[in-house]
Amino acid sequence: MPMITRRTLLAGTAATLAAVASGPARAAAAVSGVVELFTSQGCSSCPPADAALAEFAADPDVLALGYHVDYWDYLGWKDTLASADNTARQRAYARTLGSRSVYTPQAVVNGRDHLNGGYKTRIRGLIGEHEAAGNGLVVPVMVAMSAGRLSVGVGDGIKPAGADMLLTIVYYRDRSEVEIARGENAGRTMVYANAVMAQQTLGMWDGKAMQIDLPRDKIAQNKATGCAVLLQAAIDGAPGPIMGAAKLKGFDRS
Repeated sequence: MPMITRRTLLAGTAATLAAVASGPARAAAAVSGVVELFTSQGCSSCPPADAALAEFAADPDVLALGYHVDYWDYLGWKDTLASADNTARQRAYARTLGSRSVYTPQAVVNGRDHLNGGYKTRIRGLIGEHEAAGNGLVVPVMVAMSAGRLSVGVGDGIKPAGADMLLTIVYYRDRSEVEIARGENAGRTMVYANAVMAQQTLGMWDGKAMQIDLPRDKIAQNKATGCAVLLQAAIDGAPGPIMGAAKLKGFDRS
């Protein structure tokens, strides 16, 4: 019997979603790791991490998301991509990751480890370590796009005992060019990759295969050019380990 790998499961899930979608469909590719960068346009230490995130965003095997936070806005420049929701997510991570405070640039890898977002080699190493230890993205997750809708699917898997597993969709813009007029980065024109515009919990996963359909126009409503799906444990209401993820980009700009 041939070995069934994570990519095989993901390919099967993609085929299923494509079959149920009306009209021509496009399905996301598998990813091996998730890198979430908490950053700010007003942080002079962030540009190297922003550049690193752009490299990860160009890697088809990695889901890279940029969460712009608002707590540095008082330094003289209001981050044009920041939101209170992004800041709240970082503060929630601080509880599950055992951090006494939040900082930028902070990268969170697979919801399990955090470090300076500019440490590209170490970040990639963590992705490999998680996968080798069986703590990577072990549950197949897919998202497919058709003419009228987005179809999100999760395959069968082993649900961690005592954990709530949340399925979340994240809407992002793949490229945002910003001229920064004031603050620590005054005079710089920055290009940001995969800036998160909005996120929404779709439901809970109980270990069995599931599918959820959404209107495709949710992308435009959130001023996004792509979306990602995360299957993530919730620990006392805060984000924990990510067990599955998929990304889909290439939408028309709004």
